[in-house]
Amino acid sequence: MRIETSLLGQLLLKARLITENQLNEAIRIQKEDGTRLGSALLKLRYINEDSLITFLSRQYNTPAINIADHKIDTSLLRLIPYELAKKHQLIPISKEGASLRVAITDPSNSFAIDDVRFLTGMKVSVYVASESSIKEAIETNYPKREREVKKVSGKAEQKDILALEDLGKVIGSVLEDITVVEEKEEEKAIKEVDAPVVKLVNGILINAIKSRASDIHIEPFEDILMIRYRVDGVLQPVLKLPLRIKNALTSRVKIMSNLDISERRLPQDGRMKLKFGDNREVDFRVSSMPTLFGEKVVLRLLDKSSLQLDLLMLGFDKKQLQDFLEAIKKPYGMILVTGPTGSGKTTTLYSALSRLNNPGINIMTAEDPIEYDFFGINQIQIKEEIGLTFASALRSFLRQDPDIIMVGEIRDFETAEIAVKAALTGHLVLSTIHTNDAPSTITRLINMGIEPFLVSSSVILIVAQRLIRKICDNCKIGQEVSEAALLKIGFPPDRIKGTECYAGAGCPECNETGYKGRIALYEVIPLNEGLKELILQGATASEIKKEAIRLGMSTLRQSGIKKIIEGMTTIEEVARVTFED
Repeated sequence: MRIETSLLGQLLLKARLITENQLNEAIRIQKEDGTRLGSALLKLRYINEDSLITFLSRQYNTPAINIADHKIDTSLLRLIPYELAKKHQLIPISKEGASLRVAITDPSNSFAIDDVRFLTGMKVSVYVASESSIKEAIETNYPKREREVKKVSGKAEQKDILALEDLGKVIGSVLEDITVVEEKEEEKAIKEVDAPVVKLVNGILINAIKSRASDIHIEPFEDILMIRYRVDGVLQPVLKLPLRIKNALTSRVKIMSNLDISERRLPQDGRMKLKFGDNREVDFRVSSMPTLFGEKVVLRLLDKSSLQLDLLMLGFDKKQLQDFLEAIKKPYGMILVTGPTGSGKTTTLYSALSRLNNPGINIMTAEDPIEYDFFGINQIQIKEEIGLTFASALRSFLRQDPDIIMVGEIRDFETAEIAVKAALTGHLVLSTIHTNDAPSTITRLINMGIEPFLVSSSVILIVAQRLIRKICDNCKIGQEVSEAALLKIGFPPDRIKGTECYAGAGCPECNETGYKGRIALYEVIPLNEGLKELILQGATASEIKKEAIRLGMSTLRQSGIKKIIEGMTTIEEVARVTFED
């Protein structure tokens, strides 16, 4: 039950249905089993179901009902998913006009009543029934296939059914049943989140996971509502829906991610989670933004089960991997990873932390947002609206006896200054910064206001990276490429002869794109004494780059060319992702 332990306990004590010692024992059982207080009291036989039901009925002015005396209308079970019924311990009994009669163990559970109202679009009449009778009714009346489907949970633990079915199977019937939401009746949108819309949103989410999408874009335009997935870094149109359903669809996503359904003028950010069985969880970061034709919603998929944390599999070549591993083993200094948004910087840092994580080391991270949680690592969510910035978090870290610190991003002088001081005082600091390549990172720090001698003393390694699409192994074929095209992207003339290029022909496995999966291209600069001397002399980024290349650094373009030679990607993809002066 969602009755607060103290409230229910006090009410039962006041009614003299239990003693204080019995309440304390029930609270202990409740904490151990993670069950409801009422269930704990019943388990201990301190109160019987009839007494509890009578008490709740009288306390909340809700009629009691004996489910055994009523025949469940099984056609109504389609309105309330099994997992929702099981979670809230409720079941629909019957329907009278626009009113749905629902039996529930806890009549004070307003969250449950709201969930049912949102799902069905109907008025809800509440009746209180015993927990055992509702459990039996749920298991008896819901079809077996319904009981085996998985759960969707929102930020506020709001869980609904996610039917594991292809998107194409749900679209046709759904569009016919969706209620129109008029543009000027946004306050009514909450009522339009009915079962067909729930089914549509579930289909969009599950199809995105099956398609390996990293982002879902829900975009209103003048005449249509466009659904696009970002797969392997490239947006692909998936659905074109009638514009009239945009408010209902947006409202459903907002409900799931605990956002304000009535606020359509300001951007909002939220989060929700899908759980599949016992092992797989997918988090969604949700962002809504008002546009000319309505709210655009973008959902970022964070699937921990597909997170690649093996440094050997990320895309480093042999020398780059050796330089990176040597750097993260050092007791202090700063390692910076640079690249645009979505280039895999966080994955590289998480991979390093995963390798370093052990009980003898105190690792602390400041992130915005926390994309994945890791056991043994202290992760802090940045909240600038209350003053918890990267700089303030980093300053506090130094009083927490850390060995390794990760800062999500160095954005300003204050954060950079504290990070440099931490690196100089015996801490290993890992962070990201936005520059186009590794050598530019030095001039970026200096332009922020960090003195060159501090940069040369603190920074031990810089990594620049990009994500590049891999050729689909299922439809991989040979590709004829002219010598001029190879020379244009910087192919070594002595490697042109004898190199065979490949491409993907397109197949259902890769959604006819010819690409499946991505791998990182890296540019790694360990700062040796020669490069440090150049920094102290005020060298430009181009001068630092020339010296780094002389010392054996592979540029992003050169790393891409190596992937072409290895048959992993195409010249078109390398040209798209990398740029050479």
